[in-house]
Amino acid sequence: MILIPLSVYYQNFMKTKLLAFLLFGFYQSGFSQVTERIQGQVVFDKTVANKVEVINATSKNVALTDTEGKFTITVEAKDQLVFVAKNHEIKELKVTAAILKQGFISMTLVAKVEELKEVVVQNTPSIKLSKDAKWEQAKLDQYTLEKNASSLKNPGVYNGSIENGMDLMRIGGMLLKLFIKEKEVVKKSPPQIEFKQLARSSCDEKFYLQTLKLKPEEISLFLQFCDADPKSKTLQENSNILSMMDFLSIKNIEFKKL
Repeated sequence: MILIPLSVYYQNFMKTKLLAFLLFGFYQSGFSQVTERIQGQVVFDKTVANKVEVINATSKNVALTDTEGKFTITVEAKDQLVFVAKNHEIKELKVTAAILKQGFISMTLVAKVEELKEVVVQNTPSIKLSKDAKWEQAKLDQYTLEKNASSLKNPGVYNGSIENGMDLMRIGGMLLKLFIKEKEVVKKSPPQIEFKQLARSSCDEKFYLQTLKLKPEEISLFLQFCDADPKSKTLQENSNILSMMDFLSIKNIEFKKL
């Protein structure tokens, strides 16, 4: 009869118990982690989302939505799903027992805030100008400045644009109009003095009374008679004392004959 030491018997018993415990743990783990294929649908603000990536971050599996926004992917409880679409916010979803029981996932993706702002800025130039065109144009210039200031630029690369630049063509046109208006104002000749005033300022009263032999009450009537002659307009444009006196002397002879 062979006697087995108690210590050896105890070691064999513990090994058997440990092996049984491990087998039971593997069995429980395999039973609890049930892998299922689950379906779902992704939409963009009530519109079906095509070619959206549905990523199982736990198992590294990836699925794409079809033309109807539907997809099928393999998941387990507690898996992390990630929904990725261009120009939209990323959404994450943890797979729960309730989701596995339901067997369907519905997900809505929202457009990024930056993209929405860009759409608003791009649409502002299409605003029709009201009657107050200057005020409306000033608002458009303000929008342009805000857009240029908020846009991301690479400081090491020059793209040919002026930072916070205005519409140079429009401003240049405005300056050109101002220049033309100023030039027109300069070209305008000063208002002409009436012939009667010019005649009285050119020749003193003695000339009318002594030289032309006119009575004081006849002077005003005589100047009206001279003003009716087209030659008086020439004197208004190019006036000098000698030509005025010569003209008045000739007209005085005609006046005396009346």
